[in-house]
Formats: sequence, C-alpha cells, structure tokens
Amino acid sequence: MAREFEVVIIGAGPGGYTAALKAAKFGLKVVVIEAKKAGGICVNRGCIPTKALLHASNMFHMMQNCDEFGVSTDFISFDFGKMQRYKKQAVKKYREGIEAAFKEQNIEMVKGTAVLRRDRTVEVALSDGGREFFRGKAVIIATGAVPVINHIPGANLPGVWNSDRLLAAESWNFDRLTIMGGGVIAVEFATLFSNLCSHVTIVEKQKHLMAPMDDVMSAELEKELKRKGIDVYCDATVTEILQEDGVLNCIITPNEEGEPVKMRAGQILMAIGRRPDVGSLFGEDISLEMKGGKIAVNSEFETSEPGVFAIGDVSAKTQLAHVAAAQGTYVVEKIAGQPHSVKLEVVPNGMYVALPIVPNCIYTDPEIATVGLTEELARKKGLKVRCGHFSMRDNGKSIISGEENGFIRLVFEAYSNTIVGAQMMCPRATDMIGEIATAIANGLTAEEMSFAMRAQPTYNEGIGAAIEDAMSRTPV
Repeated sequence: MAREFEVVIIGAGPGGYTAALKAAKFGLKVVVIEAKKAGGICVNRGCIPTKALLHASNMFHMMQNCDEFGVSTDFISFDFGKMQRYKKQAVKKYREGIEAAFKEQNIEMVKGTAVLRRDRTVEVALSDGGREFFRGKAVIIATGAVPVINHIPGANLPGVWNSDRLLAAESWNFDRLTIMGGGVIAVEFATLFSNLCSHVTIVEKQKHLMAPMDDVMSAELEKELKRKGIDVYCDATVTEILQEDGVLNCIITPNEEGEPVKMRAGQILMAIGRRPDVGSLFGEDISLEMKGGKIAVNSEFETSEPGVFAIGDVSAKTQLAHVAAAQGTYVVEKIAGQPHSVKLEVVPNGMYVALPIVPNCIYTDPEIATVGLTEELARKKGLKVRCGHFSMRDNGKSIISGEENGFIRLVFEAYSNTIVGAQMMCPRATDMIGEIATAIANGLTAEEMSFAMRAQPTYNEGIGAAIEDAMSRTPV
C-alpha cells in the first residue's frame, strides 16, 4: 500500500531540493526520492565541484604571474590530489547544508531508484533493499541530465573521459587535454586545465564556440582562450579516436572543406552536451509525452499526465541550476495555491516583446555573463535600440588588479530607454549580472538605473559608464 503525501519529488538536485523546502514552508507534507546524494548532479558532480577546482586553479595561475605586483616566490607548484580534497570538502559542506535544511523542515528523504507509475504513484527500489510505494496529490520530476556520449570509433578507450569522471580524477595525468565540444562545460574545463599548464585543445562542430551566444561574444571568448595558449578548432568534428604506441590521437575532420588531420590528444574530455535522465523513470503502466528527448510540459510545467510536473534539465530548454530552482518554486506555489514569486521572462510596459530574465554565466577568465536580448536579437524582434559599450581597460579596479581584458555592453529600447539586455565579459561579471536581471525584471530605464551611486573603484562602475555611453548614441 502506498504512503500518501501532498508532494512527491523525484530528484534532490537544485530543482528538487528547492521545491521540497518551499513546499515544507507552505505546510505541505513532502517526500524527496534520490538515488544518490542530496544536491544532485549540480552539487556533487557539476556546478559546485567545477567552480571549486576553477577557484583553486586560478590561484595557481595568479601566483605564476604575481611578479608584476611585487610578489616573488622561488618555487610554485600545485598538488592535484589536494585540490580534489579541497573540492570534496566544498561539496560536502554544501550538501550538508541541504541535509540540515531538510531535517529542520521535517522533509523526508528516501534513498532509492524511483519509477513513476499511474495515478501519481512512485515505486522506489530502496538502496538498502526492498520496495516502497509513495502516492502524491502532485508529483514533481526533477531527475536532471547526464553526459551525452558520442559513440565514434575509440570512444571507449582508456583516457576518454566525461565531465563527471574527470571531476573525480585523483591524480594528475593531463599535461595534454583535448576537449570535444565548445559549450559551457568545455570552455570552463579548458580554463581550469589551462590554468594548471595543460596544453588544451578544443574541437567544436559549430562555426563558433558557445553556439547560442551572439557572434561578438563568441569571437571575444575565442580570442581570450587563444591568448591563454588554448588551441581552438571550430567547424570541425572528432570522427575517430586512435591508440597508437600507448598514446591517444584524434582524427579531426573539417565539416566542409579540407582533409582530416590526426592530432596527438593526450587525455580526451567528451563534453558535447547533456541529455535528460529518464532512462528507467517510467513504469509500463504510464507514458508521458516526450519532445526532443525531453519530457514535454505546458506553460505551468505540467506533463501530459495531470498532477505530474517536470522541472529543470529533464524538461527545460535552458539547462541551468537556477532555472530548475525557479521552476521548482513556481510549481510548488501553484500546488499550494500561493501567488507566484518568480518569473522567467517579462514584457515591460509599452513593449510587446518578452524579455528573458534568466542570467547565463560562464566561469572563464575573464568571466562571461549575459541576460535578456542581444542587439542582434532585439532588432530581429522589431525593436529599435541604443547600445552602450565600456572597455574594462579604462576601469580603475581592472587597472589595479591587472585584469584589463573585457567589456560591458548594455542594450536599451530606444524610445523609452528601457533596459532589455546585457552582455559582460569581465572580472566579476557573474556577480554583476544580477543587477541587470533585476533592472530588466522591473522595467527600469537608463535614467532610473543611473540613480544608484556605484562605489569607486569597483568593476561595477563599468555598468554606469556603459549606461552613459548608450545615452550618448543615436538609436539604430
């Protein structure tokens, strides 16, 4: 007989644990089912460990280039094993925070593999043996995504990694690393290992890196990566992996003209994307509508089965932890009959265009962050715009820190001067983009954004300078 709950959540990643905590605060009886550890992929094998290692590798990189600041050292080295232990501690601390919040809110967490059945029932093969059934007035699927594997010849050879396995590597064997893919995971790993003096090569099948990103940002990113000594091959594909005399080699084939090239690869990271984790999720007595490999949902994140919702990477177009968390909050507020406190897009007063307010962040060096519309996309949607640009080489904080590469670009609707988008490539971009997301969400104009005083010296001054530059320009 199934145990009854108001909300049954499958998956304890950012979407799942956020939904659970929100449900508990509304007084709903909730259970979370997780096959592995609280925090899901993001906390245990994704965002948090990646950023921890990026932080550690950046410290080593900074120490290698500290002489200009008058800091000298006779010898600088890194211990990859210690870096991994530091990463594990960061992950453990974050995960324990989630577990403590669950305990405080009396949220039950069940360890086991979930199978969705009809009538909003979930069957769980418990990790310590046996089976149990849970029935909810609502079920939220938040199982996330797993790495995509390209089954080319040689893909199963030792030395070919996915991002999950690479994050868990205990010893250093990455003097040379070839990365298949040019998305967020690829460029962040390229930055990480380049910081540790690895010879990194990126092979991307699209014509430029970070394909959804606008061409200007992509070109600047590629320029920065190459400046760091990272080789970038776009519009090309790794079609075969060979092992010759104990050494891995890649066959890189141009997508259009040109002959295939054999290149020594060292270790290989397959970072060509992630797919929804639905492998063993559905029982024989239920069938949810799928679209493009993802669970299809309506505007309320409800699946084809009434009362069953899907959030995060398993269904969302944008695979980001904060998108999953926002969707989880939205669904629980709907279940609880509460007013919605989150939005993923807005239509400002007097404007007919929906503006995305979800920040996209890439933790390269310099960092990249975007929100809303680019100039090109705004024009395609029929908006007349004026754009403000500020180069960080003129920013006092950048001059002090020696991080003068990068820029801030703001896009305003020309008639009302309402902010509609921003693209940043500069230090602390991922921290500053929240200001622009808030401004777009509230329909602020350039004048209203200028009311706030920005401290000197800060990177944030660049936003004020970009606003001023935009207002001096003729609309286009």
